[in-house]
Amino acid sequence: MKFKLLGILFFIATINCVAQTKDTSKIILDDDPVLAAIDSMMASGYFESLGFNDNAEELNMNGYAKDSVPVFDSLTYAKRFEALNANSPFSIVYNSRISGYVNLYAKRRRKTTAKMLGLAPLYFPIFEETLDKYDMPLELKYLAIVESALNPKAKSRVGAAGLWQFMYRTGKMFDLEVTSYYDERSDVYKSTDAACRYLKKLHKMYDDWDLALAAYNCGPGNVNKAIRRSGGKRSYWEIRDYLPRETRGYVPAFLAVNYIMAYASEHNIYPKTPDISCFKVDTVALSDHLSFAQISEYLDIPIEYIEFLNPTYKQNFIPNTGEANTLCLPVEKMGLFLTNEAKIYALKTDKDRKDSIAFAQNKPVSPTNRGNAVVYRVRSGDVLGSIANRYHCRVSQIKDWNNLYSDRLRIGQKLYIYAKPSYAVQNKKKAKVNAQKVQPKYNGKYLYHTVKSGDNLWDIANKYNGTSIEQIQKLNKDIDIKKLKLGTKLRIKSVG
Repeated sequence: MKFKLLGILFFIATINCVAQTKDTSKIILDDDPVLAAIDSMMASGYFESLGFNDNAEELNMNGYAKDSVPVFDSLTYAKRFEALNANSPFSIVYNSRISGYVNLYAKRRRKTTAKMLGLAPLYFPIFEETLDKYDMPLELKYLAIVESALNPKAKSRVGAAGLWQFMYRTGKMFDLEVTSYYDERSDVYKSTDAACRYLKKLHKMYDDWDLALAAYNCGPGNVNKAIRRSGGKRSYWEIRDYLPRETRGYVPAFLAVNYIMAYASEHNIYPKTPDISCFKVDTVALSDHLSFAQISEYLDIPIEYIEFLNPTYKQNFIPNTGEANTLCLPVEKMGLFLTNEAKIYALKTDKDRKDSIAFAQNKPVSPTNRGNAVVYRVRSGDVLGSIANRYHCRVSQIKDWNNLYSDRLRIGQKLYIYAKPSYAVQNKKKAKVNAQKVQPKYNGKYLYHTVKSGDNLWDIANKYNGTSIEQIQKLNKDIDIKKLKLGTKLRIKSVG
């Protein structure tokens, strides 16, 4: 048995040595559907506002140089895949096709992989608990990385949405409701339960997890056609060439993710944890409709944070549906909310009441009655998320108002924003106050900011044009950014 295993490993290594001479990193073309999907999810603007921090120096137990990209031979890969395969119901094989996707995650998309590792502790426990409930392989948690890059607000070009990328009709089949105000395909718990039920149903059809994954991507009809065209073959690798192009890369990408999540540190890749996910959170049932703008205004939480914690709601508005809709908040803000719940409801404006009536009549809410447009000129460092937060609106609204088809902005570009009058006036006042308060303080090579009461990284970064949360974190590695103390001097940017 031992000699047989060595022979198999030698055979695999030989095949892959030949494949490597063709430069397997080029097997994945730039227009590859899976690669294009990953780029689309990462370019959605969702991750821009999360503020990732990097603890690579503490986690680097292999002594790698900071930016080094380790290279391994085919035999090393074969042994690692063999170890994964020994403990998995999936057929985790190593071949030239999978090698291309390993190169994708370990080399070409290293930063994306680091962010996925950072988001994993937030979502994986939810996935694992649900998979265990249905007695399914825990490795299926990695499917959400291939589907959505762990972005619950992800939406594909064909309309699939959420962490598990349900199409509208498939979502309805598994009790995921979609209205003008909320989309349960983006509900982490409900969509995960639906995905498990769907995958379990597909596995029952084929009694094979690889084929179940293929069917999840392209539908059972396409898998059945591929089986017939292959002459009745019943394994993924035998029918692969008869499947739709995207599905041919789907299972290899999934197997490559299994590998890279297990061996990330060997590739000198470490988790980049988003600041927002560091919050301890709790949920509360609401007794009335409520907008994210009201919550943000009263609790002093950036709208992006509320969106991140409540991805189900499409229009930054929680409707009154007659059922107990939930709001997720950081634990430290929960007491403030419960104590002042009646006051927060009382903040409702005429627009909010009209929205509630429109919801009851199942009509979309029109932004055109929100007053005259505020003209905003794009400055260096601006992103749609920060502008939306400033005017208490949504990125999607700004794009609709200005006929934008991407998140890219040009310096000097005019944006027309139909902000509520109170917010427009408030922001003008804030701008004047900030201009007076934020006097640049230079000291040697850096511009500094002294931490004041109520300061957080998001607000500080917004006060200094062209500055990001990540940049401040990198310049202040000697300071505990998560627990800012009054009077602390933060380096904002280099001026040398």
